[in-house]
Amino acid sequence: MKTIDIRRSVRRYEETIIPNEKIDAMLRAAMQAPSAGNQQPWEFIVIRNGLILEELSKVSPFAGLIANAPLAIVLICNNDRLKKPDMWQQDMAAATENILLEAVYQELGAVWIGVAPLEDRMTHVSKTLNLSDPLVPFCILAVGVPSEGHNNKFIDRFDTSRISHID
Repeated sequence: MKTIDIRRSVRRYEETIIPNEKIDAMLRAAMQAPSAGNQQPWEFIVIRNGLILEELSKVSPFAGLIANAPLAIVLICNNDRLKKPDMWQQDMAAATENILLEAVYQELGAVWIGVAPLEDRMTHVSKTLNLSDPLVPFCILAVGVPSEGHNNKFIDRFDTSRISHID
């Protein structure tokens, strides 16, 4: 539970290269996610190129931090793998959360930048990365070593008023 409890959206990073072993661990975690009918529609693009990070940072008003991240992971749905087409976003979200949790475990910080289902954002990412059918961008994760004062930490969000029981 500690990893879940301390995970936060980390938006500021040290200028530190992320070792390939930590990237592989995050991608392995993503691929362990549940998916509808075990369709596993995901593909991943790992980006360290500063020019591409800069272009991806223009995807939304909230994405500027990508330009200063040492790494971004773009999660892509491959429509050719879909057995349950209405469930792909849930599958991709599960894989995304697994990456975010593994990032914390690897002593990294990350933030989820939403792309799908917003057509303008999906188009921007597709053009930037030269994606075409059947590949559809889902989200961008900026990842890095948290800068001082911007690390993962516990904030109690438990709220009993949001819970109902039916016996």
